[in-house]
Amino acid sequence: MTRNLIITLIILAIIGIGFNFAFAQPGPGFGPGMMGMGPGMMESVDSEYEFLIKMIPHHEEAVAKAKILRDNTNREQMREFAKDIIEVQTQEIEEMEKYLSEWYPDRTNNYQYQPMMGNYKGLSGEELDYEFLQDMIFHHMGAVMMSQQLIMQNLDEHQSVYLLARSIRDSQRQEIFMMRDWLDNWY
Repeated sequence: MTRNLIITLIILAIIGIGFNFAFAQPGPGFGPGMMGMGPGMMESVDSEYEFLIKMIPHHEEAVAKAKILRDNTNREQMREFAKDIIEVQTQEIEEMEKYLSEWYPDRTNNYQYQPMMGNYKGLSGEELDYEFLQDMIFHHMGAVMMSQQLIMQNLDEHQSVYLLARSIRDSQRQEIFMMRDWLDNWY
């Protein structure tokens, strides 16, 4: 019950109904250990460039974990969700890599991504679905928060990055609610 209340409050903050606490702290935000979240959860961005270099490995982790889900789930809904994540986020990764090479070819990237999701070794079926949904809700929250931060602080230097951030924010926010519904209905 407490976990669901905390999740609901975080989702409300992401939606942007006045809770800006998620963006108030520099660096990793709430820090490791909050409800099992890793340090990558509350990433902070202070430029368009930083948004791009942080969102690429964030998406790469989601794609890698979605491939595990696709190959080991028993639910067709979960398999289709995994396929959607793989398709959409792979395309977004390619788009962001293109932006980096076109607009920031001489910038050095020393960013070290901190994985947020489990390794799922030995998991399949119901157990995998549950762990994936739990992890992906928080993973999506991280992407939504970075996107919202770029938008609200007018960090974009190119309209296409603004549009990408808005698309990530809106689609992943919807998916968070869908995943919460699945968890509530299935478990």
